[in-house]
Amino acid sequence: MSKYLAMIGSGGHANVLAEILLLQKKNIICVVSPNDIDIDSPLYGIKHVKSDDVFLDMYKSKDVELVNGIGNMPNSDLNSRVFELFSEMGYCFASVISPYAIVSEYAQLSEGVQVMHGAIIQSRAKIGMNTLINTGAVVEHDCCIGSYNHIAPGATLSGNVVTEDHVHIGTGASIIQSIKVGTGATIGAGCSIVRDIFRNQVVVPAKIRILR
Repeated sequence: MSKYLAMIGSGGHANVLAEILLLQKKNIICVVSPNDIDIDSPLYGIKHVKSDDVFLDMYKSKDVELVNGIGNMPNSDLNSRVFELFSEMGYCFASVISPYAIVSEYAQLSEGVQVMHGAIIQSRAKIGMNTLINTGAVVEHDCCIGSYNHIAPGATLSGNVVTEDHVHIGTGASIIQSIKVGTGATIGAGCSIVRDIFRNQVVVPAKIRILR
């Protein structure tokens, strides 16, 4: 029997995840967030727990799985800290896979992976724990994606790309085949990557200078 789900967070990313889960008839037993929940949110009407301490008193790790509804953004470690904090206390994180995503049966997805509408993950790709493959992103065959990655909407990774942990690949970015992206690197929206990217490197699109 599947465990009940507890959503951590109530912002935009949590709302998208909640809509996917409700579409799949999953049982979200509570939302853990200090913020009020808007009346037009998919989370509205679900039991609202406003602090971690209250949640920990109410639900034990054997009774619920968590959903990490904290957005994964560059220069913020809140998403990964939430995952690590609750994992250390024995809680497990559910993966959320949109029914409108295409995920090869030969791909390998680790704990807490989230795959949003329209995303494609091809054969023998490996996705590390707590990684988000966002709307319309493409992860081609034999890619190896590290933990705590965010592959943003519309990004395309060609075959055999390797990313290490805590990598952010921005909206609409493209990476050609067999490139390696180091830990903590950030690739800006719209970049085209044709060489390896070093640890903690930040890459932004080149600016076109107009001569008058």
